[in-house]
Amino acid sequence: MSDNSTTNLGLPLLQPAQAQKHVTVNDALMRLDGMVDLVLQSTTRSTPPTVVVDGQCWAVPAGAINAWEGQGGNVAIGSNGGWVFVKPVFGRRALVADRGVITIHDGTAWVLGAVSLGQHGSGMIANQLSDDLTLGTGTSTTTSISIPAGAMVIGATARVLTAITGTLSTWQLGNADSTNRFGEGLGKGVGSWSRGILSAPMTFWNATPLRLTATGGQFTGGVVRIVIHWWELRLPN
Repeated sequence: MSDNSTTNLGLPLLQPAQAQKHVTVNDALMRLDGMVDLVLQSTTRSTPPTVVVDGQCWAVPAGAINAWEGQGGNVAIGSNGGWVFVKPVFGRRALVADRGVITIHDGTAWVLGAVSLGQHGSGMIANQLSDDLTLGTGTSTTTSISIPAGAMVIGATARVLTAITGTLSTWQLGNADSTNRFGEGLGKGVGSWSRGILSAPMTFWNATPLRLTATGGQFTGGVVRIVIHWWELRLPN
């Protein structure tokens, strides 16, 4: 800890005979408001949002620009139309809003999906990835997202956002070597869903996209939200 700030959150400390004490106190309160029960809007956005929301936090990546330039690795907290920057320390936890996973800081970077994090960087990771897939004309469509290489997949879920059209009667969710691995006989209407939990988790050694396959006809349109759920092991440093 320096003479002017606290160790973990860098909260500014009042100094003897200091003028404008309210400025220091308010700055400390803004940092606390952002960092306690921390929610990071994203860990990948490199351009600050046009509208600054007080208390909203972002993990600033390397190479960020504009008002975040030179702040890579810090947490940017919206404050009075500008930004307050705090350096996270080992063990800091947060929810990443745009990924829906917990993250833990390893002292250098955020580890997305970390459930545990050892002193040498090893850890158990629980992660998910989503894609709103627009269906074109045809009997099958492949997702733009993939199961990561080395992931132990628990399952995949889906929800129809815009009704599926075409001559098909139902559809399946799977991948190239098993088109119904995560569900079959699935509905076409808005709100129809699939919860494809595998009876035994399956490890994929190569990156693998998912595939939606029409049954009894073909697709002509529709939007389906696909989510992949997996575990993985993080190697020690």
